[in-house]
Amino acid sequence: MPRMMSKKDFFKALVNARTLRHSSGHPFSSAWARGELTRSQLGFWAIQHFYYIDLIPQQFGYFFCRLPDLDARAHMLENLIGEEMPGKPAKRHPELLLKFAKACGVTRQRAVEADQNGDILPSTRAMRSWIYELIAFRELAESAAGIMVALEGQTPTLYPAYVAACRKLGMSRDDLEFFHVHIVNDVAHEGHGLEITSRYATSPELQRKAIAAVRASASQRLAMLDGIWNALQSGRWNARKAA
Repeated sequence: MPRMMSKKDFFKALVNARTLRHSSGHPFSSAWARGELTRSQLGFWAIQHFYYIDLIPQQFGYFFCRLPDLDARAHMLENLIGEEMPGKPAKRHPELLLKFAKACGVTRQRAVEADQNGDILPSTRAMRSWIYELIAFRELAESAAGIMVALEGQTPTLYPAYVAACRKLGMSRDDLEFFHVHIVNDVAHEGHGLEITSRYATSPELQRKAIAAVRASASQRLAMLDGIWNALQSGRWNARKAA
């Protein structure tokens, strides 16, 4: 019979599942970090990423409602408030990303209407759909692991290289606020995610499911970057830009 992993070993397995598929190793991320991408190419990423994160606040709200205990809800509420920024609508995370898109030459209208205009890649659409699946249908341990550990846990080590490259392009700290916010906040979000995952992974099977969710989320994010990178390399991005 499979045995429960200790908390320490479980956390290690969750982080290892992410590390093996970390987005920093993707060719797109490497090209960004080396300063090889233009503002227009980064704008194409911003369009895709905006579609992916635009509904995150609502998705997090749904997850909040599913959590049965107060402590876990308090952590998730803090995360949700950070996304929505009540009283400061210009600081909502989707708005901060639109500000970065503008610095890349992408208008608000183009980003917001990208879905209707056929600019969203299938891999980007799959990324947003995967978050819906995690939030609404998977076990709570899978939800926390797949979002907070696998995805939020990447940004503190992924985004600094993005920021450094963008500063070389002449972008300001204000242009890059979206990245700075995640570099700072997602360290705590990962820690909360590990604790929430551990709380609800109450059997060996649930521990295995949580680890698999990290693996799936990290892989799905790589697939989203595959779509963006392939569009840039193949010239399909140029056709979309011209349209």
